[in-house]
Parts: sequence; C-alpha cells; structure tokens
Amino acid sequence: MRSTAHQRDDPATWDVARPERASRVAGVTMAGFGVRNLAALRMVPHPALTMILEFGAGQPIVDDAAGREQRGSLVTGLGFGFAGAVRARGDNVVCVQVRLSPPIARAVLGASPADLQGAAVPLEELWGREATRIREQLSEISSWQERFALTDAFLARRGEEGPAVDPEVAWVWDRIVVGRGLVRVDSLAAELGWSRKRLWSRFRSQIGLQPKLAAKLVRFDQAVHRLVAGEGAAQVAADSGYADQSHLHRDVAAFTGVTPTTVASEPWLTVDDTAWPATRDTRAR
Repeated sequence: MRSTAHQRDDPATWDVARPERASRVAGVTMAGFGVRNLAALRMVPHPALTMILEFGAGQPIVDDAAGREQRGSLVTGLGFGFAGAVRARGDNVVCVQVRLSPPIARAVLGASPADLQGAAVPLEELWGREATRIREQLSEISSWQERFALTDAFLARRGEEGPAVDPEVAWVWDRIVVGRGLVRVDSLAAELGWSRKRLWSRFRSQIGLQPKLAAKLVRFDQAVHRLVAGEGAAQVAADSGYADQSHLHRDVAAFTGVTPTTVASEPWLTVDDTAWPATRDTRAR
C-alpha cells in the first residue's frame, strides 16, 4: 500500500494498492484505494469502463452532469465524465476499482456498454444480490491481495458466462488502441470487408461509442497522460496527431472542461502512475 497526496488546496491522502499478478481476464486491470477525504474530484474520461466495488465505512458519491447522485458500488459507461461535469466525493472510502476494456465489459457486466449510455449505474441494477454479496466478502478480508484475487475470480466467472462481442468489433477496438487513436476508421471497415454503416452500427451497439469518437478518446487519453508527465503541449500535439496546439487544447477542453495546463495537475490523472503503472493499453489482449 502506497500513500500519496494528490490535492493541493485541500490535500486528500490516497492509499493505493496494486495487484501482484495480472488479471486472468484479458482487458481487466485493478487497483485498491483508501481515501479519507475525497472532495469534489473531477472525473476524467477514460477509454475503459470503470467499476467501483466499495466496502468501507463510507460510500463514494458520484454527482453527474444532470444533477443525479449515485452512491456505493457502481459502473460507469465508456468516456464517462465528458466535459468535466462529473464529480466524485466521499469520506472514508475504501474500494477496489476495476477498469474493463470495452470488448470484455459486455460479458462481465451482462449488459452492453451501450446500455449504460455514458452514465453511472448502481451495480445492484446489473447484478442484483451478487453485488451485495461481493461487497460483503470484500469487507471480511483484510489483505488487498486476497481482495484482488476474490474480485478477479468473480470477474473471470462472469466473463466466461456472459455474451461476447463480435470478433470483428474486438479487432477494430484493438486496432484503435494499438494505433493510439491515429487510425482511419473507414480503412478498418474496408479491411473487414464491411460497409461503413455496418461497422458504425455494430461497434456502437457493442462498445458504446461510435468508432470515430472511440479513436478520439484513445488519442486524448494518450496525450493527456503525457501532459501529466510534464511534456510540453506543443510537442504532445505534434506527436499525437493533432493539427496544432490549438487542436489539442480544444480536445482537452471538450473532454475535461479545463485547459491542458490545468489538466496536467488533475488528481484523477496524477494518481494513475501510482495505481495503474504501464497499464494504459486498454486492448482486449
């Protein structure tokens, strides 16, 4: 467990734990968090679905753009937090956070990512009593590695039983991620021998975003983490396929609601190198 302070004005100490072993489920990564005072943390869109399995004394609270409030264990749709309009808060929050690559999410959740419509959904709505059961089991375990093992076994079982995405759709997602978002989607459709309309329809219904927007999200994620690492915006823009620095600025503002300079110190992003080292490859491997 590593403790790191990530908020400047109102410091919140994040206790972060990482699994010692990779998940048995391709496309699943996990981290453990303990946060005593989580105050209005801006959620930044990520090219994976985010699942929160909470089991502490307090509950995480997510306030979305429509003014809705979700408490407790939940899962968010792909790209959740667009425009920086979503905040997470809570006291004494302890949870396992899971990132699900979109091609595996359908099987694990038992529902298409498209059904989440970019929202935060209580896990009870998807899993019923199972969501309560795993929370209770996690609360009875004192070791983070045992918690990760329990969660991994649970997700593996669901992944084996759930519906798979079309292999062609998984292949397109893989190509988008490998290409860091710098791909021509029409060319991918041609490689498959599919029409543009067919690819758009299948991808949207099974992944949750149109392929072009998915590529923009992957490119944004790669670029914004380079900004967090301290690289200059001009160089990041040039290397990431943006037309110029202004183009990067517009994309960052669209996804986060803030400038590249501000986003470089966002706690939601700066904790990543501690919680998810070298795991920004969101492919279904």
